[in-house]
Amino acid sequence: MDKYLIAIGGGELRTKETLEIDKFIGEIAKKRVTDRRVNALFIGTASHDSMPYYNTFHKTYTGVLGFKTDCVLSVYVEMDEEKIRSKFDKADMIYVGGGDTVYMLGVWREKGIDKLILDAYDRGVVLCGLSAGAICWFEHMYTDSDITGKIGDYDYADALGLINGCACPHYNERRKDVFSSDKTHAYLPMYAMENNSAIVFKNGILLGKVGENSSYYLENSNGEMRENAIKTL
Repeated sequence: MDKYLIAIGGGELRTKETLEIDKFIGEIAKKRVTDRRVNALFIGTASHDSMPYYNTFHKTYTGVLGFKTDCVLSVYVEMDEEKIRSKFDKADMIYVGGGDTVYMLGVWREKGIDKLILDAYDRGVVLCGLSAGAICWFEHMYTDSDITGKIGDYDYADALGLINGCACPHYNERRKDVFSSDKTHAYLPMYAMENNSAIVFKNGILLGKVGENSSYYLENSNGEMRENAIKTL
């Protein structure tokens, strides 16, 4: 089965700013299912398992798209490994919410959630996410999580390595910082997604972008950083 990954640069799920992208994800997820409703699993580790965030996800993915939804809780409750694994086994798509990316990856690695997600991807479960949930799949990420010790500082960090290269969310807000950082050249190539824009990978290959705003592929061209717009699907 084909493996899809959709990385959303940002936008408000609560106000349905990303609805065009969510519908696109929904159509891909429906291809996995022929005789039942899609099972969509929400992972909110980056927001410390915020239940209002999950409820927002549920309102869109059940209320609009008609999917069944569930969530993984791993921050403030003792994980029931068998129960969590059964949720992953049932999932047709996994949506990772935004928040603190570095914190999220630390929890995943400590509790084995990263392995469950990667195993699901190998089975053809659709992976997607917004902001933290967009950049975690790459080799590296440009993030304002608390890496340097100063909240709000941007820096580069290692991620899961599922997709080659680096990734930056909210690029419409961070373009200046990316270009001014003396570290950026060492982390090229980079995928940079604006809010309300998402890039789509099929079997690890970039297909293009969806959403009303733009995404870019940044590369080193004769010692200069070049910004290439990603085509719209």
